[in-house]
Amino acid sequence: MTAIVTGASRGLGRAIALALAADGAPVAVVGRTEAVWDERLPGTIGETVAEIESAGGRAVAVRADLTDRDDIGRVVAEARDALGPITTLINNAAFTAPGRPGAQRRAKAANTAPKPDWPGFVSVPLAAYRRHFEISIFAAYELMQLVCPDMIEAGGGSIVNITSIASRLPGDGPYADRGAGVLPGYGGSKAALEHLTQCAAFDLADYHIAVNTLAPSKPIMTPGLSYYARGFDDVSSAEEFAQAAVQLTHVDPGEVTGRTIGHHQVLDGSFTPFTV
Repeated sequence: MTAIVTGASRGLGRAIALALAADGAPVAVVGRTEAVWDERLPGTIGETVAEIESAGGRAVAVRADLTDRDDIGRVVAEARDALGPITTLINNAAFTAPGRPGAQRRAKAANTAPKPDWPGFVSVPLAAYRRHFEISIFAAYELMQLVCPDMIEAGGGSIVNITSIASRLPGDGPYADRGAGVLPGYGGSKAALEHLTQCAAFDLADYHIAVNTLAPSKPIMTPGLSYYARGFDDVSSAEEFAQAAVQLTHVDPGEVTGRTIGHHQVLDGSFTPFTV
């Protein structure tokens, strides 16, 4: 049965798509990137598909802008037509203001003021804040609804939503150290995704559909994070995280659903809820 992975041109999404294919799943590789537009963010959906196929797997590239509802509906239809009924969905795609890192370089070249790396509450306009939710929440919400008929007919399935420690930051105040900054849009959308996971898991329990959220237990230096943040001494790999994602797709929904779990706890079997 087919898996859909969003945001699969690079980083965690690419690693998860490769791991699912190695586990035997045909994979719909979903993303916007068909050509590299910034050398610091390598990878395209076509390259991910090519790597899967070169290893003997089955995959299809589905170009989609997840802020476009027509594209969202087309993702599921194209994946099903090309590869078969959908029984696994990985909602990995996300957005982080100030958006594409190249904007800073272009601003410097044009002698204009670049946006800050980690814009705070006052710096983020409502349109940018809303965009985080359009991709991380609204698109995930609709994709989850659209794959449910296939999963129900198949007698079960798995939905894994990818979250971040940003959902728990900055935590309770007061705040003596404010040097790191916060991500109100990104973190807020991830917190909402964790709650959506619980609500969907509750309603889908009768259909043997597991709905869980997977969080990095340690920072993972994907191309995106590598641009915005540096200096982490203790990190995990995207490949390790991807193995946890695959394992989470195989859990018994009668035992593990509606959970937000750190990837190390998936790998060691402890399934400790993700906390800061």
